[in-house]
Amino acid sequence: MHAADRIRIVLVGTQHPGNIGSAARAMKTMGLHRLVLVAPERFPHADAVAMAAGAGDVLDAAPRVSHLAEAVADCRLVLGCTARSRRIALDELLPGDAASRAVATAAVSADTQVALVFGRERTGLDNDELQLCHAAVTIPADPGYSSLNLAAAVQVLCYELRMAMLGLRALAPAAAAAPAPDGDVPASHAELEGFFAQLGDTLDAIDFHKGRAPASAMRKLRRIFLRASLDDRDVRLLRGVLADAQRMARLAGERGG
Repeated sequence: MHAADRIRIVLVGTQHPGNIGSAARAMKTMGLHRLVLVAPERFPHADAVAMAAGAGDVLDAAPRVSHLAEAVADCRLVLGCTARSRRIALDELLPGDAASRAVATAAVSADTQVALVFGRERTGLDNDELQLCHAAVTIPADPGYSSLNLAAAVQVLCYELRMAMLGLRALAPAAAAAPAPDGDVPASHAELEGFFAQLGDTLDAIDFHKGRAPASAMRKLRRIFLRASLDDRDVRLLRGVLADAQRMARLAGERGG
């Protein structure tokens, strides 16, 4: 299976169906064909087919889902394309670096899935959606006029992916995407989100926040663990630790009662 078969383009909340078709065309010209649509405002639509200009097969094969988490649940790497800084602290990558990392990750094994996520035309990805991403990708447009059409942004990233797949861009360091020596692969998005949910519950159980808002601490902890590139066995170990911490907190509460 080729790396292109393991890399998907995810469009979130697309407002204009013509942009969906143009994005499909941009993908196909660069050898990519896996498109996922998250809650598009109008699709299927004749404008999408017209703008696809021969990439109708990409549109026809594109699944539609209701939420971003569903679209990337099986992915080992999720990169969110964003035009401006947000409160969600994420490592920021240039398009070429993002593409080389995506291709290197997709090459790990036949079931290693990667997603590049694009938001709405007017507002992009919201903070909750960016929080589901492992890193941000920013196209260094002219700050005097940084308004980039959605399909144009997809074309830039797909071009960089094409260059990386052809070996014309240096791939990311092997350590960033290589499986562990025993063959473990990077944890999937669903596995990581399950871990983060349990981590949040555990911090509540041990009264870690002590009345402070938990959102800031969780954002920082997410960034720390995402930077660690956890594999599936790491996640199982950490969830075991959390389960024991939750059990001890429950016992302490029962004794206190």
